[in-house]
Amino acid sequence: MLNVSDLKVALDADAGLVKAIDGLTLSIARGETFALVGESGCGKSMTALALMRLLPENGKVTNGTLDIDGNEIFALPEAAMRKVRGGKIGMIFQEPSTSLNPVMRVGDQIVEAIEAHTSLRGQAAREKAIDWLRRVGIPEPERRIDEYPFRMSGGQKQRVMIAITLAGEPDFIVADEPTTALDVTIQAQILDLLKQLQKEQGMGMLLITHDLAVVSGMAHRVALMYAGQIIEVATAQEFFRAPKHPYARLLLQALPDSSKRGGTLAAIAGTVPPLWQEFHACRFAPRCDKAFDTCGKRPPALTHLSPTASVRCFLYEPEAVAEAARNGSGAPAAAPVTESHGVEAAPVKKTLGDVLLDVQNLRVKFAIRKGMLRRVQGAFHAVDGVSFQVRAGETLALVGESGCGKTTTGKAIVQLLRNQAVIEGKAVFNGADLFTQEGEALRNARRSIQIIFQDPFASLDPRMRVFDILEEGLLALRPDLDANTRRTNLERLVDQVGLRRDALARYPHEFSGGQRQRIAIARALAVEPKLIVCDEPTSALDVSVQAQILNLLKDLQRELGVSYLFITHNIGVVEYIADNIAVMQRGRIEEAGSAQTVLENPRTDYTRTLLAAVPRIEAAAA
Repeated sequence: MLNVSDLKVALDADAGLVKAIDGLTLSIARGETFALVGESGCGKSMTALALMRLLPENGKVTNGTLDIDGNEIFALPEAAMRKVRGGKIGMIFQEPSTSLNPVMRVGDQIVEAIEAHTSLRGQAAREKAIDWLRRVGIPEPERRIDEYPFRMSGGQKQRVMIAITLAGEPDFIVADEPTTALDVTIQAQILDLLKQLQKEQGMGMLLITHDLAVVSGMAHRVALMYAGQIIEVATAQEFFRAPKHPYARLLLQALPDSSKRGGTLAAIAGTVPPLWQEFHACRFAPRCDKAFDTCGKRPPALTHLSPTASVRCFLYEPEAVAEAARNGSGAPAAAPVTESHGVEAAPVKKTLGDVLLDVQNLRVKFAIRKGMLRRVQGAFHAVDGVSFQVRAGETLALVGESGCGKTTTGKAIVQLLRNQAVIEGKAVFNGADLFTQEGEALRNARRSIQIIFQDPFASLDPRMRVFDILEEGLLALRPDLDANTRRTNLERLVDQVGLRRDALARYPHEFSGGQRQRIAIARALAVEPKLIVCDEPTSALDVSVQAQILNLLKDLQRELGVSYLFITHNIGVVEYIADNIAVMQRGRIEEAGSAQTVLENPRTDYTRTLLAAVPRIEAAAA
């Protein structure tokens, strides 16, 4: 159905010509799901944009062909591409906040796709749009169809984006992180829907994701990408049972779960190298634990191990191994792993301090406005009587479906909803009620409480360089630091979150989604707070960077005693990092307790449903 041959994409950047994709070749059959995985910045999303011919203005395809059902896509005029996009190829974008039109109701955006690519019009198209909203799990679709994107949570906006893509009934889908912002139950629902459509329509799919558990349950074949190149291709069963490339092995070892609690995740040191340089050696060698002399002398070719498996590594080139033996350097044995294990460490029983935050009967109400004059017609209770405590040095995980009130709870605590909602109850922090503080007292509290937002693109000022974004908090909340100390602290901080120091001079739009999330995390950490509200802080990160960030958060907690209110739908992260768990549903806490108790012996049907929906690599690989 789809064949890409020797695709090369270059971007004209200030640093030089960036070779974002360097010789990518792949083929996808009808009804097949082909997964493209790898670290943020390796070229996955650029591959998706190239296939859709939606490259940025400074980007161009310098080589290669794209054939879909006998049509050479790169040769079509732009007018013909309008029929291909949406009708022949649909794309689910990574960031719904930047993909949805903020001044159009979500229903109008879905109807627009239906009328452009199907025969339905008018009321029939609207009814179909409501049906798509229902199928992707939007509650009360008859009402929500007339809402604007800003009134929806991140996960709900992602579901709308998926509905728009599927509404055009395409033959082929490029899914760029389609379930990143979704909780596990809706993720399972969406993945089941995509599987059903594939079965009914023979739809092919290029699945771009960093969630290896999703890949194991969805993909027929897997391609691992690094620094613009594919470095391993295999069937999903082969990839998860016995990964060949050292990078693949390290990725699987970086996955968090309960077995690694108290230990350190196997994070991969360093970052993806800048792609404006000429490569004369293996691109992964500086970070590889299996590298030998030959790896630094020339780039490896893609070695075909079988009809279904290929790998770009000297460990599988007999000539390279023999050359290393002759030179006396010796090549380490290529030993694929069969299981993923973290760095062994004896579990450490944490001693928690006094209560740092005490939330009592928190209620958050938003006005419901209707009519041309937008008069108040009622109130929506987003949070309805929530109570919990966070102790010094504790990580409390707040989990639940998208739209259940998790993010609203976090925003209310850090005082970001004062002029938007009616807030009742108490949030006592260091002995003072946050909801009654004003002026200097509130400023001091904000130095001690920071938030990492779910959507890094919306929370970073596009007109400011990264250095200015990170320094802004220090200037406002740490006036005691001089300019040299601020720069030194920020340089150390970007190192900690896995970014190169040249990132400080760049703008947010120059980074991938995962890299922008690292910037948002660095900004929250910059003022050394006592409590951080982490709203899906690792949802946009690949597993290797996620491991770096989780290790960093644990180190900071151990060294500084910082506490976390960890809002997430990633149960693997919860299993690894949380001390206690509170499960939310429809604005209320349904169940709370220690992480071990809630995960191993859930008391409510809702918690059991959440845990049952979590994708697991072991089950899929078996």
